[in-house]
Amino acid sequence: MCNGLNFSWQLNLISLFVLALICLLFILGTRLAGRGGAHPPLNKWRLAAFITAIALGVLVLLTPFDTIARTQLFAAHMVQAVVLTTLCAPLLLAACPDWLLQPILEQPVSRAVAQALTRALVASILFNFTFLAWHVPAIFNVAQRNNALYQIEMLSILFMALLNWWPLIGPLRELRNLSYPVQMLYAFLDGQPVDIFAFLLVFTGTVFYKQYVIPQQLLQNGYSAVADQAVGGAFLLIPGLVDLVVMSPLFFRWLAKIELQAKIADQRRQEEQEAEAARLEAEDVQEDAQMEAPQQG
Repeated sequence: MCNGLNFSWQLNLISLFVLALICLLFILGTRLAGRGGAHPPLNKWRLAAFITAIALGVLVLLTPFDTIARTQLFAAHMVQAVVLTTLCAPLLLAACPDWLLQPILEQPVSRAVAQALTRALVASILFNFTFLAWHVPAIFNVAQRNNALYQIEMLSILFMALLNWWPLIGPLRELRNLSYPVQMLYAFLDGQPVDIFAFLLVFTGTVFYKQYVIPQQLLQNGYSAVADQAVGGAFLLIPGLVDLVVMSPLFFRWLAKIELQAKIADQRRQEEQEAEAARLEAEDVQEDAQMEAPQQG
């Protein structure tokens, strides 16, 4: 133990099974889709994104960090949540090329489900409701006492985060058709419920999660339950900052698109003016020719 923290390992079979299943599906999907040269090989940066996402998931779900997050430090729990929602989820989406998930759209039922779940409003509501519902103190306390339920909590937050990121960076253009202004609005509004919750954690001074057993060594150094909750809330503000970072490139892409559209429109007008000038010139030449014909006769 270090500062009284519990670094014991627990066999989190549910998280292990889910992460292993994700790896298996990714490997089989890329190999089957790439047979016969039907699709290009997976880019190295996509593979690196996938490995990083899985490694981070293993770190926060399958190591003693999970034990500390569930039993001793609420701040560690929030680090778990931020890593899963702000790092693992977007990295997993970035790792998937369109052709890997294209079979989903080939079946009418799965296509309809995917289209419904990845709508911006639906995805945002599902994520925020899932995250906030799990953190209702009565529900969270039950999950703390049951390791399997706690794993289900964290995994459900991860999967809802995948939906939440989809309108911005998800593969399959058919499932991601928001304009740049709407994407910026989505990035701004989507994080507001969780940000409000984070501010409550930081500033209320009331301990909502009283089952955490903070080590005596930390308590003696002034790290109280109130401080632990405030630190957890501060970590939870990080996704809101990430949303602001995401909005910047979206804004510049929007400006670039507007500039390109204006350039195309100017070029089209110039071509129309040139065509009109050429037509008028041709008419003048034809009139001159008609006038000269009788004179020559």
